[in-house]
Amino acid sequence: MISFTEENYLKAIYHLSQNGEKAVLTNELAEAMQTKAASVTDMVKKLSAKELVAYEKYYGVKITALGKQQALQIVRKHRLWETFLVEKLGFTWDEVHAVAEQLEHIQSPRLINKLDEFLGYPKSDPHGDPIPDQHGKIKPRVLIGLDEVEAGKKAVITSVKDSDAELLKYLEKIGAKPGKQIQVVRREAYDKSMEVLIDKKKVFISLEVARNILLSQ
Repeated sequence: MISFTEENYLKAIYHLSQNGEKAVLTNELAEAMQTKAASVTDMVKKLSAKELVAYEKYYGVKITALGKQQALQIVRKHRLWETFLVEKLGFTWDEVHAVAEQLEHIQSPRLINKLDEFLGYPKSDPHGDPIPDQHGKIKPRVLIGLDEVEAGKKAVITSVKDSDAELLKYLEKIGAKPGKQIQVVRREAYDKSMEVLIDKKKVFISLEVARNILLSQ
């Protein structure tokens, strides 16, 4: 059994490591957790003692196979709860992240598997992020930001970054949601902002917004 705080760190390491592919620097982790580097080092040592991460000074933190397995279960719970809150309780997609952060710590595999069944085994959450199955398996995806798409090309939105509630409210307003078709009409040379069509509706978006709209390659 690991604590709520340890779970939060483990999930953060998993995401920062690009799903376990690279080491994470302690300063990078401290920024993500909004705490001091010394506190991060203490926590990393605790996780290392439980064989959830491997830590080497100056080289950073690498999540282990056991740590990745546990992190994926936390991610699974988080995304299933987000789906439940939106589909069954009428929450908007910009409201659910903070609530799911609390619910993801429930330690009942049976409850989570029943929740998955109740929802009809969804493959992705409201933001388009894939939901790991009960064994922690997750379908790999290669995504690119809309900012990398050439003018004239059409694509379907796969997911959007969900860390900013105000961004999600804006994307909701312009209709930029997973499953929607989007086409880059033209790009401004000055600031890389762009004119796009979303389900045939013309919208002007900034470079920063475009970077947060993700498409499958």
